[in-house]
This record gives sequence, C-alpha cells and structure tokens, in this order.
Amino acid sequence: MAGLRKGHSYTNVKRAYTRKSKFKTKGYIKAIPQSKLVRYDMGDPKKTFPYRVDLVSKQPIQIRHNSLESGRLVVSRKLGIALGNNYFFKVRVYPHHVLRENKMITGAGADRMQTGMQRAFGRPVGISAQLKTGQPLFSVHVEESAVQTAKEALHRAMPRMPGNFGIKIVKITQ
Repeated sequence: MAGLRKGHSYTNVKRAYTRKSKFKTKGYIKAIPQSKLVRYDMGDPKKTFPYRVDLVSKQPIQIRHNSLESGRLVVSRKLGIALGNNYFFKVRVYPHHVLRENKMITGAGADRMQTGMQRAFGRPVGISAQLKTGQPLFSVHVEESAVQTAKEALHRAMPRMPGNFGIKIVKITQ
C-alpha cells in the first residue's frame, strides 16, 4: 500500500467538482473520510486576553487534515508546557473539501481491468481546508508577557504546513 501522496499534490485551491450524471446516485460523493483534526479549541476559553497571535497564510492554499492536526499538536504541546492553562488556542479553519483520486493500474492486463478516464470521478482519499491570502489558520490568545512564547509555538507549526505563512500580533481592545 502506497499511502498518502506528497502534500504538494493537493496544495492548489480548486473549486469542488460536481459530477453531472444521468443517474442520481453517481452525481455525489457517498462517503467522506474521517477528519484527523479532532479538537478546535484548547486552553481557557472563558478568560479574556489582551493579545491575539495569528498564523496567517501568505497565499491561497489547500491544507490537508493530517497536516492541520500535526501543527495543532505541536502548538498546543508547546503552549501547555510553557503557559499551563493560561492561554486560548483556536484552529480557525475546518477541513471540508473532499480530495479525490482516480487510481490507475499499471502492469500486464491493466487495460482489461480499468476504464481509464471514461468515468474518472475518483474515490475520496482525504479532506482539506482551503485558505485565502491573509486568512488566519491558528489563533492564540495570551497575556502580554506570553506573546513571545505564542509566537515561538506558531513558528514551530510552519514547517508542518505547505506554503508560506506569517505571524501577526493583534492587540485586542474592548
């Protein structure tokens, strides 16, 4: 079993393709794979914090759910060790775009077992979140003394994400 394809295979943002068919049952995706991203809010959601540190996308990009979960784990672990429970971390995107792949068989006899591109709708292989330029991916709400720690935590998530990201610090005013 080959497993996942490389992440750059899915980084381009595309509109969801809807299959047009004479038969209603072949016009939609029947089963969507389970998301590996399980938690979206961590820390203390009830407390109000004066600063928000965001991980912001610098280009339109599509990020798979396993990459989002990997980044979430790294950030929440760093914040939990350094700050205890004195922060609020939120994943700001939801992976809803279904990624499909039409697997091609190679080798002897493959021409008798496959339809080629005739009915190439593809099977669902994963889900992803689509980001626009300037859209935040992760947000960390912290006190003024912990802004640098939050910045370091978000910086650790950058290598796990495809594309270019920046860190933006926002002072929250009431």
